[in-house]
Amino acid sequence: MTFDLLLRNGTVVNQDGVGRRDIGIRDGRIAGIGTFAPTEAGETIDCAGLTVLPGVIDTQVHFREPGATHKEDLETGSRAAVLGGVTGVFEMPNTKPLTTSAETLAAKVAAGTDRMHCDFAFWVGGTRQNVADIAELERLPGAAGIKVFMGSSTGDLLVEDDEGIAAILSATRRRAAFHSEDEYRLNERKPLRVAGDPRSHPVWRDVEAALSSTRRLVAIARAQGARIHVLHVSTGEEIDFLAAHKDIASVEVTPHHLTLDDSAYVSLGTLVQMNPPVRSAVHRDRIWRGVVEGVADILGSDHAPHTLEEKAKPYPDSPSGMTGVQTLVPTMLDHVAAGRLTLQRFVDMTSAGPARLFGIAGKGRIAVGYDADLTVVDLKRRMTIDNRWIASRCGWTPYDGKTVTGWPIGTIVRGRRVMWDGELVTASTGRPILFTEALPKEA
Repeated sequence: MTFDLLLRNGTVVNQDGVGRRDIGIRDGRIAGIGTFAPTEAGETIDCAGLTVLPGVIDTQVHFREPGATHKEDLETGSRAAVLGGVTGVFEMPNTKPLTTSAETLAAKVAAGTDRMHCDFAFWVGGTRQNVADIAELERLPGAAGIKVFMGSSTGDLLVEDDEGIAAILSATRRRAAFHSEDEYRLNERKPLRVAGDPRSHPVWRDVEAALSSTRRLVAIARAQGARIHVLHVSTGEEIDFLAAHKDIASVEVTPHHLTLDDSAYVSLGTLVQMNPPVRSAVHRDRIWRGVVEGVADILGSDHAPHTLEEKAKPYPDSPSGMTGVQTLVPTMLDHVAAGRLTLQRFVDMTSAGPARLFGIAGKGRIAVGYDADLTVVDLKRRMTIDNRWIASRCGWTPYDGKTVTGWPIGTIVRGRRVMWDGELVTASTGRPILFTEALPKEA
């Protein structure tokens, strides 16, 4: 037998374009692309009528472990990921304790290994206290890079001043990620929050709070000769501004900023409360223009679960955040079906793009020698997303009741069929993702 696993008769999307191909897998890696007989493999999956994509990588999730496991942990969050067709995640550092040291990073890597259902990396929080260690921290096993909060959100990580940002960027050599909202403006505008009315959330955290922070960030990055990644861009003004700074700044956009608008506050209330906020349809449409024109580089879900009890607190005591990792693929495939997004662009923003921006080693393409990470989808299947499908411990989604066209059928991680047709079929075997700028030395 030539292969351990053979995917036959599927429509494959890779660097050659879109076409009918078989994929042969051996020892967890892609070993052949072409036309093969079923007798050449130990196991064969017939993918007729299905489309095979490079494994989707979600580079912004909050799985809440350690410290808030009543709403999510590494196992439940990664279970949601693979049920949604996601093969790899980058998890955020605003846990308790914060992921800001070699010890806390190593503890997360140990907790995720063979327990998470997908492969993983962890962002390390950049702070004033760990600046001297950043050059080492960003190259440790399992580190996705350095993440900085310029505006306060869930957790205790905050570096709001130019000097603090400059110090961190002077120490980085990899691309650092930023939550870009101006903390000074947010503090000034807190009186604009209306008790009990989440519609005031985007009034408080307004366009200028995002734009002024991003302008400052770009200026500091240029002065330091550093690469930056602006997370969850929510305004059309930022898209326009960042288009002129693509040499140093990459851009993430989210499914909720592309799908929802501020009318959702009427029907969903605090369930749609996020930082930065869901804004008007004008901003949503301008973000879409950034996708079409290539200003936006990648999609990240910003999966940030809270329990329904927590979200039911009256605004502004309600926490910001919603689930998203499990719904990223179906909501965006629905946009593909509607003609807003091409399938090739979706692939670029969820696999090739993350690999390119962050230097992921051996993932992000369907190519011989790469990890056999594959997301198998049915582009024609119509399904209704509901809370019962959500595997996150908090058990809800803002898309409850939304019917979509396009659905994840299978999740294959390093040649193992982890999920198929809505069922987990392989025990968790998650491993740290490798990066070209931090490859381990051979013993």
